Amino acid sequence: MHIRFTKMQGAGNDFVVIDETQGRLGLTAAQYRFLGDRHFGVGADQILTVRPSPAEGIDFEYVIHNADGGEVEQCGNGARCFARFVRDKGLTTRDRIRVRTRAGDIAPELTPDGRVTVDMGRPVLDPARVPFDTTGLTPIMQGLGQKWPLAHDPLGHDAIIFVAVVSMGNPHAVQLVDDVDTAPVAQTGPLIERHARFPQRVNAGYLQVVDRTRVRLRVYERGAGETLACGTGACAAVVAGIRLGLLDARVDVQTRGGLLTIAWNGGDTDPVFMTGPATTVFEGQIDIPDTP
Repeated sequence: MHIRFTKMQGAGNDFVVIDETQGRLGLTAAQYRFLGDRHFGVGADQILTVRPSPAEGIDFEYVIHNADGGEVEQCGNGARCFARFVRDKGLTTRDRIRVRTRAGDIAPELTPDGRVTVDMGRPVLDPARVPFDTTGLTPIMQGLGQKWPLAHDPLGHDAIIFVAVVSMGNPHAVQLVDDVDTAPVAQTGPLIERHARFPQRVNAGYLQVVDRTRVRLRVYERGAGETLACGTGACAAVVAGIRLGLLDARVDVQTRGGLLTIAWNGGDTDPVFMTGPATTVFEGQIDIPDTP
C-alpha cells in the first residue's frame, strides 16, 4: 500500500499524520507499528489519523495509535499537531475546531503567536475511573490530593513509591522526584506502566517542582516508552501538583523536548488548557508492506 504522510512534532513528541478524510486506509496494528518504527518505517511516538466529522457540531475525528500499534484515547501534543495539520492542509479555515477522540471532544485553537491551545477537558480524579485498583491501599492526604502507595520491584528490590493518579482521557501515575535528570525513568517506567493495579496500563510521570509556576517533567508513555514530551502527561502532572498544594493555576512545564504551558483553575468542572508548539517537519510517501 502506498500512502502519503506528514511528519510533525510538538515539543519533541513526534508524529506521523495521515489524512483519511477522503476514505479509510484500513491499516492494521502491524502497519501502524511499521510506520512508527524508526529503523524500517518513518519513525514516530504516535500515528495520528484525521477523519471526517462523525456528528453535527464536530469538525473532525482524531484517532491515535501508539508506536506499538495499539489505539489509545488521547494525545495532547498530537492534538496541537492535528490542529496545525488540518489548517495548513486547507481542511478547515477555522482557528478553533471541535475534534472527537475516544476520550471525548476537545477544542484546539491556533493562537496569534503560532502556538496552539487545546481545551483538554476536565481531569478525572476518581481512581476507579482512571482506572486504578485501590483495594487494600490507604492514601496519604496532601492538600486536596491523594498520594497512593504503589509497590514495585526495580532490579529485584522491593520498593514503594507514592503516585497521584489522574486521567486526562488516558491514565497517568505521577510521582514527585527531586531531580528529573537522575530519576530512574528507564528502570521503573516499564514496571509502573504495566503494574497490575492499572488494568489499562498507565503513563508514568516523574515531576520535579522548581517553584509554584515552573516544573520539569519526564514521562514514560504507555506503548511508546520515554518520549521527549507528553501533553496529557504535562496536564496530569500539573493537576496533581495543584491538588497537592504545590503549584499555582498556571504552570510552565519544561520537558526534554520543549516548553508547555498548562492552566487549570482547580475546580471539579474546570477544564485543563494546554498551550505549546506544533511544527511540520517534512512531507513524504511510503510503501507499507501488506504483512510487515
